[in-house]
Amino acid sequence: MADQIVRSVDRRVRLFNRCCVGVLIAFALLWLVPLAWAVDTALKPNAETTRPTWRIEDPTLESFRTLLVQGDILDWYAASFVTATLAALGTVVTASLAAYALSRLRFRYRRAAFWLILVGVMVPGQVLIVPLFREFGAVHLLNTYWAVFLPQVPTAIAVFIFKQFFDGLPRDLDDAARVDGASLFRTYRQIIMPLSRPVVSAVAIFSFVWTWNNLLWPLLAVTNPNLMTIPVGLATVQGTYGIRYADTMASAVLGALPLVLVFLLFQRRIVEGIAGTGLKG
Repeated sequence: MADQIVRSVDRRVRLFNRCCVGVLIAFALLWLVPLAWAVDTALKPNAETTRPTWRIEDPTLESFRTLLVQGDILDWYAASFVTATLAALGTVVTASLAAYALSRLRFRYRRAAFWLILVGVMVPGQVLIVPLFREFGAVHLLNTYWAVFLPQVPTAIAVFIFKQFFDGLPRDLDDAARVDGASLFRTYRQIIMPLSRPVVSAVAIFSFVWTWNNLLWPLLAVTNPNLMTIPVGLATVQGTYGIRYADTMASAVLGALPLVLVFLLFQRRIVEGIAGTGLKG
């Protein structure tokens, strides 16, 4: 009787696993079809892009060559890399310091401050567009890298992730450092942060990707073509090339390629960082 129950449970588990695999494959296909269509269009001559067929009669890299030689996509790459790197670095530093104070220090209204930070998660970024624009215009920072990355540094969810990770670290480490005469900042810098490399990597990558993909704020803050990021530059491709769909799709593929490489190179760090916070779903 017990063996029958075990076999029945095993069959149900195998059936459930197969269903999960089937759902994942279906979602993977849904994600791959638009990507395949974009690559297919980018490899066609512009004259063939309007034909309703997947077959490429004369594949060419002319659209990619046009973008790299005649376009400004290399400048967009440089601007995106600078702003995304600065935003990721600023987010890691500010969020980790705030989370360290909330996790390790004891002061009045500490919990209220933490919940007030979490309220920032529910505030849509679009609400802050006008105040930010007026503020940066008043200090004459529009059309600079500062205007692009500074508003993207404060991130409430990054503070939450760091705090969850810091809460899981033994407090004996702080006590031992305090006995040895280490200050709070030295404990944070030499003990807490080296142990937090997985979550630091995860937050830095997420911040990098978010800043790289952001369109609305850089579109308003920057009008200098040399400072445009990839999303802002891609928004101008349609106006520049008209209905040349091959060029448009080639620019989209080139714009997304760095993020795909970042994920492939650092996916282990992302998983380790999220798992370390306890946010495993």
